[in-house]
Amino acid sequence: MHKTVFGLGLLVGCCWMLSDDPEAEAANWARFRGPNGTGVATDTEIPVEFGTEKGVVWKVPTTGVGNSSPIVWGDNIFLETATPDGKERALVCLSTKDGKPKWTKSISSSKGKTHPKNSLASGTPATDGERIYAPFWDGKNVFLYAFDFKGNKLWDRDLGAFESQHGAGSSPVVHGDKVFYNHDQDGAAVIIALDAKNGKTAWEKKRKAFRTCYSTPFILERTDGGAELVVASTAGLTGYNPADGVENWNWVWDFKPAKPLRTVGSPIVSNGLVLAGSGDGDGTRHLVAVKLGGKGDISKDALAWDKRKGSAYVPTMLAAGDHIYYVNDNGMAGCYSAKNGEEPWSERLGGSFSASPLLIDGKVYAFAEDGNVFVFAAAPKYQLLAKNVLGEVIFATPAVADNRLYIRTKSNLYCIGKK
Repeated sequence: MHKTVFGLGLLVGCCWMLSDDPEAEAANWARFRGPNGTGVATDTEIPVEFGTEKGVVWKVPTTGVGNSSPIVWGDNIFLETATPDGKERALVCLSTKDGKPKWTKSISSSKGKTHPKNSLASGTPATDGERIYAPFWDGKNVFLYAFDFKGNKLWDRDLGAFESQHGAGSSPVVHGDKVFYNHDQDGAAVIIALDAKNGKTAWEKKRKAFRTCYSTPFILERTDGGAELVVASTAGLTGYNPADGVENWNWVWDFKPAKPLRTVGSPIVSNGLVLAGSGDGDGTRHLVAVKLGGKGDISKDALAWDKRKGSAYVPTMLAAGDHIYYVNDNGMAGCYSAKNGEEPWSERLGGSFSASPLLIDGKVYAFAEDGNVFVFAAAPKYQLLAKNVLGEVIFATPAVADNRLYIRTKSNLYCIGKK
C-alpha cells in the first residue's frame, strides 16, 4: 500500500490528500480496503497469473463462516468469523508466514436475519498497530471490541440495537486517538467516535435515517493541518471534524423522481472530488462526484457529474490518476474520467461481483463470486492481462501487504505471491 495523493489542485485555498503513513503501508493493510480505504497498493511482486497451486505461498482452511475481509499488521493477519449455527462470533489471528492460527477470541451470539450474500461476520476489523478494533453483531445488538496483539480484551462497547432485512456488516475506521463507526440502520443512523484507549464516547452525531447503509468512512487531510471524516449514506455525503464531530459540509442526494437508495460500496476521493455510489436490489443505480472545498450545505452547487446507470452498487471503485475504475455487481468493468465522468471503455468480464477490486502495481484485480480473478490494466484502454481460476466462492475483499495477496474464499484463506 502506498501513499496515494489525489486531487492536489487548489480548492478554496487548500490542498487535499488522503491521510496515510507511507512507512507503514508497504507491510500493513490496517482496515477495509487498506489505509484510508483506497484499495490501492504499490507492491510489485504480486503475480498476475495464479491458480489453486500456481503462485500460492500457502493455503489454510477458514474456520467457521464470514465475509469479513482480512487485515494485516506486521506478521499478523486478523479476520472475523462465525460458527455455522450462529452461536459464536470470533476474531482470529493468523501468522503471515504460514497461515497457522496464533489465537482466537470468541463471544457468545445468536442467529440473525441476513441477506443470502451476507454473513453473521461481515464487518472487517481495523488496527492502529497497538490495538485491534473488531465489530460484532450478536443477532440483536452491535458491539465494538478492542484487543491487544496477544488477544487480551481491553474494552468493549455495546453500540445498541441493529435492525435491517440484510443483517449487519459495517466496519470501523481508526484515526489518531479515535475509532469511528457508521452505525446506520433501518430507522436510525448515527456516526460514533470512541476513545481508542478505553472505548468511551468521544462524540456522536445523528444522521437522517432511511435504509441500512454499509459504506465505510475515510479521512481527508488538508495541507493547512485540518482533517475531515467523510461519511456517505442515504442521508448524503458529509465532512466532519474528527476531533469534535462538527459538521464542515453536507451534500444531500436528489431522490426525485427516484426513491432513496442504499450506499453499500464506500466513498473514494479523486481530483478534488468525493465519489459515492448507491443502489437498490431492483437494479437502480446512482453514482455522484461531489466537489470538495465547500462549507455548510453544498447540495445546490457541488455536484460535478453523476451516472444513473451501470455503476457499481456493492463493490467500491478505484481511483488512479485522472481515472476511476469500477467493476459492477453484474460483471461489467469500466473506466470513467474523474474530471467529467466520460467513459473511455466498458467491458463485460462475466459473473457476479460483491468483493471490491484492488489496484496493484498499475493493474486492477477483480474478484468474482464464482472464484474467477480478472486482472486488467489500469489504463483508459481496456487490456485484460489474466483470468485466474480459484474455483471457490469469494465475497470478502482481499488484502495486500508485504508483496502478498490474501484472498478469503468461502473455504480457504489463500496467500498469493512469489515463493
